[in-house]
Amino acid sequence: MAQVGGKGPWLSRMLREWTITFCKNHKDLPTTKYGKSNVSILEDEDLAADIHLHLQSLGKWISANDIVQYVATPEFQARLKTKKQISVRTAQRWMKRMDYRWKAEPKGQYSDGHEREDVVDYRQNKFLPKWRALENMTRWWKPDGSEDGNVQERVFAAGPDGKVVVIWHHDESIFYAHDRCKLRWVHMSETAKPMVKGEGTSLMVGHFVSPDYGWFTRNLKSARTLFRPGKNRDGYQTTEDILQQATVAMDILDADYPDKKHVFTYDNATIHTARPANALSARYMQVKPNKDFLCKVKGSGGESDTFVKMKDGTFKDGTPQKLYYRQNHKKYPGHFKGMRVLIKERRKKGHNLPDPSKLKAQCKGFRCPKGRTDCCCRRVLYCEPDFVNQKSRLEEHCEARGYEVIFFPKYHCELNFIEQCWGYAKRIYRMFPLSSSEEDLEKNLIASLDAVPLVSMRRFATRSSRFGDSYFHGLNGAQAAWANKKYRGHRTIPPDFKAEMDAAFTKNNRS
Repeated sequence: MAQVGGKGPWLSRMLREWTITFCKNHKDLPTTKYGKSNVSILEDEDLAADIHLHLQSLGKWISANDIVQYVATPEFQARLKTKKQISVRTAQRWMKRMDYRWKAEPKGQYSDGHEREDVVDYRQNKFLPKWRALENMTRWWKPDGSEDGNVQERVFAAGPDGKVVVIWHHDESIFYAHDRCKLRWVHMSETAKPMVKGEGTSLMVGHFVSPDYGWFTRNLKSARTLFRPGKNRDGYQTTEDILQQATVAMDILDADYPDKKHVFTYDNATIHTARPANALSARYMQVKPNKDFLCKVKGSGGESDTFVKMKDGTFKDGTPQKLYYRQNHKKYPGHFKGMRVLIKERRKKGHNLPDPSKLKAQCKGFRCPKGRTDCCCRRVLYCEPDFVNQKSRLEEHCEARGYEVIFFPKYHCELNFIEQCWGYAKRIYRMFPLSSSEEDLEKNLIASLDAVPLVSMRRFATRSSRFGDSYFHGLNGAQAAWANKKYRGHRTIPPDFKAEMDAAFTKNNRS
């Protein structure tokens, strides 16, 4: 039998021995030792943990070869009690087993300045209270896009004027002609093909969107703007462009939706929050009377700049405070009064302010001690209510026609659901055939925007509301991101979220 199997005398002797043993005891069967040592090193939790910690110490940019080199170190070889090394392919299998995946780095919410003290203060004390008050007067949506029936159980009181609130989210985004999907399954027989260079021509779109109606396009009228940014093209967007777009939007809403209260929301970009040229500002005021303190108004269309006086302040009792002496003043005709005089006048009107004669003009570099509002003349005026509450040009422009404007906190794009609408539209845009034509760029851009379903927009809006509710409950950015993922589909987070969140973060810290 051994010869039939191609074996020698040793197997013949073993066969006789196994046969005699089996005849004496039918349960005594020979067992093979093959595969008994075929156990992965990663089964040893201590060794696996060491490899994982080593990879973490290398930062983000790691490779399978890093594991090969680490296993080849004398210290690790001594622990393994072997001199054998592993291949790169084995290291790749180990990385997969340790939950590493070769893919593009996932992008989360922006963190730069997200939890900065002034940003959090604006978010918690100004934006969220106003936002929640408005949300209680809006319609709510289910994941399938239908209106939430539970709205009848809440106090669905429209505004004092009896109108339901519709919030219009504004933003701009740039589409590039050559922006196409780069990753796909490529057959080995495919060869390299010539490709266009660079991102191609660009086109900026500015638009409004609401979960109630979708994109701001009604009866062939639209508040959408298309802008070709660049030095030798349409230039760069300005506050004037934003005001003009807001005017178009208000004209359409006045004509088609006069029975609703409409609110515009913008991000905190400079062109949105820009103040009027003569706006109240203590930043460059002189401490003493000065005849040259004026506000520069930039000329447009090639016109030269002009200079105007800063607007009046407001006393505690609501009466105006003139910042300039009268023209018939004996000593300072038409001069700016100076910060010390302005503070003295406010003290006489009942403002609880320090004696300006004992204050310096400003702290060095205007870097005042944290929490102080009485350290210098400039800081005193800077913190006065009329200076703090100076409205932007956009706010004044819209409020003059009965429209409210709200600015999102800086670095909080997750609160503006139009960002996800852009992402959906760009995914559709990348499916169009590649073209360098500006006409195709515009046509495909508009088609991509129109392809975003209203149901998806309402889901995006629910997600943003969930982030807002998380921040309202005191969560920071990382905690809000966890809650948003955990309670997906809900507009708000449940009251008992804290126990689950603490358990999840404790588990992550241990691992």
